Amino acid sequence: MDIDPVDLKILKILKKDGMMTNRQIAYELNLTTTPVHERIKRLRRDGLIRNYTIELDLKKLNKNLIVFVKVSLKEHSQEYLKRFEEDVQGIPEIVECFCISGESDFLLKVIVSDMEEYKHFILNKLAALPNIGEAQSNFVITEAKMSSVLGE
Repeated sequence: MDIDPVDLKILKILKKDGMMTNRQIAYELNLTTTPVHERIKRLRRDGLIRNYTIELDLKKLNKNLIVFVKVSLKEHSQEYLKRFEEDVQGIPEIVECFCISGESDFLLKVIVSDMEEYKHFILNKLAALPNIGEAQSNFVITEAKMSSVLGE
C-alpha cells in the first residue's frame, strides 16, 4: 500500500473535517473531484480510513473529568489479559484502553462528570472486574494537545 503526499493531505483534511465534500477537498488541493473520490475510495478499501466520527465538546456534555488509569493485573496469562480487554469493552466510561509495557499492564482513558462519578466507577465497575491488582489514577489538569493526525 503506497501512500503519497496527496493521500496524506487528503487524510489531514478529512481528519480536521470529516464532512468536507470531495469537491471541497479537490478545490483545496487544486485537483478535480474524480481523482479525489478515487483516492478516498482506495484509502477506505485499504483500511487507512476506518471510520468517520465526530469530536464532542465534553464540557457541554457535563463530562468534565478525564482520568488516565494505570492498571496492573494479578495474573498475566494470555487468558487473563484477553479477559480484561473484553471486560472493559462493556464499561462506557472507559473510552480508550491500551496494553502497555512497564510497571503497569494497561492504560485506560476514563471520562466522567466529576469526582463522585469517578469514585462510583472505581468502586463499582473497575474494582469489580476479576484479576485487578492495582489501579493508579492520573487526573488531567489541562489538555495541551489532542490530535490523531500524523505530522501535526
